[in-house]
Amino acid sequence: MRLSMALIISILLRACIATATLQQSSVAEAQQLSTPARFDFGVLEAQAKSLASRAYQPPSSNLPESLRSIQWDEMQRIQFRRDHALWHGLDAPLQVRFFHLGLFNKTPVQMYEIVGGQAREFPFDPALFHYDGSGVDSSALPRTLGYAGFQLALTSDLTHDIAAFQGASYFRAVGSEGQYGISARGLAIDCGLPKPEEFPIFTKFWFERPASQAKSLTVYALLDSPSVAGAYRFVITPGEPLLIDIEATLYPRTTIEHIGIAPLTSMYLCGENDRRLATDFRPEIHDSDGLAIHTGSDEWLWRPLLDPTAVRTSWFSDSNPRGFGLVQRDRNFDHYQDDGAFYNRRPCVWVEPRTVASKQHVFGKGAVQLVEIPTPDETFDNIVAFWQPADPPKKGDELRMAYRLSWGSTAPEPSNLATVRATRTGLGGVVGQPRKYFSWRFAVDFAGGELDKLPANAVVEPVITASRGEIEITSARPLVAINGRRALFDLKPTDDSVQPIELRLFLRSEGKALSETWLYQWTPPPLQERKF
Repeated sequence: MRLSMALIISILLRACIATATLQQSSVAEAQQLSTPARFDFGVLEAQAKSLASRAYQPPSSNLPESLRSIQWDEMQRIQFRRDHALWHGLDAPLQVRFFHLGLFNKTPVQMYEIVGGQAREFPFDPALFHYDGSGVDSSALPRTLGYAGFQLALTSDLTHDIAAFQGASYFRAVGSEGQYGISARGLAIDCGLPKPEEFPIFTKFWFERPASQAKSLTVYALLDSPSVAGAYRFVITPGEPLLIDIEATLYPRTTIEHIGIAPLTSMYLCGENDRRLATDFRPEIHDSDGLAIHTGSDEWLWRPLLDPTAVRTSWFSDSNPRGFGLVQRDRNFDHYQDDGAFYNRRPCVWVEPRTVASKQHVFGKGAVQLVEIPTPDETFDNIVAFWQPADPPKKGDELRMAYRLSWGSTAPEPSNLATVRATRTGLGGVVGQPRKYFSWRFAVDFAGGELDKLPANAVVEPVITASRGEIEITSARPLVAINGRRALFDLKPTDDSVQPIELRLFLRSEGKALSETWLYQWTPPPLQERKF
């Protein structure tokens, strides 16, 4: 029997409509398994406070053996069906996709959707995933399995995700260059101490369905750990930079002596100032090249990062800081020669404390803390920066905080001050003259701000201080290649100690500061290695 073309088209259209209806009904049927309940941030705070009043219970997991023992290649074959995303087919600017449990992520997370102030659970459904080639029998997976996390994608560009929350309280995002790099966390506890670190976990997420013309998405999260429970609200606004406004209320179960607020995690293996592990054909390998701080007294600080030989921790005391962040300031591809990881595109992340109605933030007295951990290769994050309040939160406290994270290709910089463009180090002394003792040379390049406007014959002096040792052979000469200045000096150790020496440098002309302040921690080599 021959069918007319009109009938064939009609059949195909009905099939397409049926498929779309089936996809939406799969999502709807999954949600029908739960009962809606009133939800807002106050409700979440009450949950967190109640949770903190009870002894901590580690999350349970009902992973079947096929997911507990799954290997990397098989895990990569489990893919979320994009046409089953939360809000797919609706007039929403963003869509939510879920990560499957297994391999490194074995802690289940519950997901909820908020519509009209009512929250309904979005339970696990194997129909949302492809399992071909994974070796996992999807029919044997329970609806109570849970998810590992989620990612967000713009409805206008479903091929790229813009943010992802997965693992403990970790999350990350991208700016206009679409490149992941730095991760953020909800909270850090005991980071950088000579004992195991505690990793709080986001155990539940709530997604507020956005209006069709909405420019932001609101996500709520419940945090839990042996030391604290907390309620979080994230307002995510795509763009350049991508913004995440965070409000949180923490309820400690005990006194937390070492708490990290707004923690950022990055990677530094080698670069211009640290070539200890520069055995790769790529000249530089790092997600970030420095820690930037805008202090409460309006001073701008820049601290180049290192891959140290042992864990080292630095504190930058302050009161009411205006912001801090881990920054990838060098964005020249030629300096990295990486056409796979594209480290020159890694985002900068800036933390800006904010004051929200009824929220008294915790960025008063305290310190920005930097933790640098040895790493053998680029697969391990080894840099952490966060704010540590001067007063440790105690059991029974209600700790409120609000801050903004900006993810983009640049971070805020002083408009009238030159900034550090590169830091290089090497053996000191005068070329062509015999060296009589060991010293170490530092070359710090500055450009921008009012430095650009100075005539070449202007007198510019480097103002240098050191916690130990002698500073010698100083200069701040013009560097035409960057339309700036190169500050040079040697540091001569005056003792046999291998304890770190703190260095501080800025440029000055006619009594006026021309640059941000460069900070550096240099560790002298053992006496037998001080060859000259």
